[in-house]
This record gives sequence, C-alpha cells and structure tokens, in this order.
Amino acid sequence: MTKLPLPLLLSPPAGAASPLRSLLPPTRRLAAMSAAETTAAVSGEYPSPVSPPYPAASKNVELRRAMTASARSAVFTSADVVFEDEWLAVVDKPAGVYCDSLLSAIPRPAASGDSATKPNLHLANRLDRDTSGLMIITKCNKVAGKLVKAFTDHKVKKTYLALCIGCPPRWEKIKICSGHGRSKHGAWRVYAMPDVGRSLPGGSVVRDMSTQFEVLGVNGKGQFREPYNFYTDDIESITVQEKAADQICNDGVKNSAILVRAYPQSGRTHQIRLHCQYLGFPIRGDVKYGGVIEWDGLECDGHALHAESLSFVHPITGLPVNVQSTLPSWAKDFISTMR
Repeated sequence: MTKLPLPLLLSPPAGAASPLRSLLPPTRRLAAMSAAETTAAVSGEYPSPVSPPYPAASKNVELRRAMTASARSAVFTSADVVFEDEWLAVVDKPAGVYCDSLLSAIPRPAASGDSATKPNLHLANRLDRDTSGLMIITKCNKVAGKLVKAFTDHKVKKTYLALCIGCPPRWEKIKICSGHGRSKHGAWRVYAMPDVGRSLPGGSVVRDMSTQFEVLGVNGKGQFREPYNFYTDDIESITVQEKAADQICNDGVKNSAILVRAYPQSGRTHQIRLHCQYLGFPIRGDVKYGGVIEWDGLECDGHALHAESLSFVHPITGLPVNVQSTLPSWAKDFISTMR
C-alpha cells in the first residue's frame, strides 16, 4: 500500500464550525450552532460515514450484557491494584464491569471520621464496559487535573491487545488515520479524513483519530513480543478517504483468528473497535461493530479487547511510570498456541 500524507486543510471545509464561534457568548454560540445545523440539514451537507451502522441484532445483545454488567458492578468489591502511591493508583479492571465501580473497590486508609483525611478519588481515564485492563485513579483534585490533561494532550502512551476475527491483513504494521463522529442516529462511525471539522447532527463535528497496529499472530502462527516504541517507526500509513472496499478472502481464511496490538494516538470513543471494523477484522464478540457473537461453539459474553500497558510521567514526582497488565485468559490461550 502507498503511504498517503494527511490532507492539509488550508481553509475550513464545507459545514465546518467557524473558529470565531468559540468567541461568542454561550447563548449566541448555541444559536449559531443551531443555525449551522439547520442549514446543513436542509442542504444535505452532513458528511456520510464510511463504516456501517450497528447491526439490528446488536441491540438485544447489548441490553443483555448491560444488565449483566450492572449486576456484577453492584457487588464488585475488590480491584487488583498494580501500582500505588499517596497520589494515585493504577488498577486492573476486569471485563464486564463498569469502571465507576472501581472507585469503591480499591483499598482505602482506615476511615477516621474526618472527611478531610479521606482521599478524593477520580477516574483519570475510562474503559468500555467489556474492555479489561489498566485504569488510573487519582486521590486528589490537583493530581486529577494534571493527569486528565496528560491524557487529553496524548502524553500518556497506551497499548491494547485485541483478538479479531476476519481476513488476515497483508501488512505486519500499519497506521490508519480517519475521521470520527456520531451519525444522525447517535452511533459512533468512521468518517473520511477530508470530513474532519464538518458539522454533524446534534451540533458536534467530525474529529480526527489515528491508530497504529501490529499483527502478533494469525491462527496460532506468529510470535508474541513486548510493546516497543512504535511512535518513532516509519510505517505504512492509510488515510481513510471512502468506504472500505470489500476484501477478497479465501473461504479457508476469511474467519481467521488474529491477535493485534493497537497503539492509539488519539483518544476517541470506541476508536480501536471502529478501526478494526474498518480494516476488515472486527474484534471477537464486538457485535456492535460487526464482530462474531459465537466462536468455537460458545457465545461471547463481551468483546476481546484489553488495555495492556500505560506509560506516563508522574504528575508530582516527575518520574516515568511504566505499568504492564496481567494478560486476560483469551490472550493467554491464543499465545499458548502460537509457534
């Protein structure tokens, strides 16, 4: 594949929000957004997503999983802490549990009755309900603000593991750049890069997202390796311009099991899940984004996505913090078959 540079937007594309809009008072800003949205709707200028809508079958599956997760979260009382000091803790979230339940599940100092001595816990990052792996919980407002800003500024380096089912890619490493936003029905979708900045229904705009991937194994063949500094490597790049072409895949490999590592370079909602779907190998069990609901004769109770590692500068000490998570069972099982 040919390496394509990101398009340079020298002027706002059609439907893009004006830079001056943010300078307006809140009431006038809302009016301006409403007027722009109405104009876009009348003229049909909303951009079209390049990824498919949610499958009809996903609604019932998601409802069932949400109810199960609510029940689990209500009784979840013990989080696995993998790093902790007086300012923050890094915990390993299990799949099928809402991340807010971690706030009441990490060990706290003995209660003294003085609320001023109790830690003020905050989630510095969030994971989807069915995604397992590392999350940071801060213990005071000062640290919370600094870490949230570090995530927003993409200064926290993250890696994820995903077990996907689909057509094996012809590349070993790749970077994909696209747009991201909600369609008129509220679903998160992939958009073309030239649509970044354009208005969407509901008043939001298409935002950019990029993810780097490496293939670790296909159908038991490959070699598991530790994450490396992907951000400095010169790799092949895909800039999304249109809907993904239908892949030509032999029947014998079109449902291959593929273990990939993802290095997200932005932090959009469902980013890795959307990019895996667009690349033709949706995550196993991710029925919302085209993943299989059954595998090896068993129904998947969630998607196979795991937040594997976090690297960041400690907001108080200034020292580097590098944390690695324990692998989930589905990753261990796949790796054990690799040769």
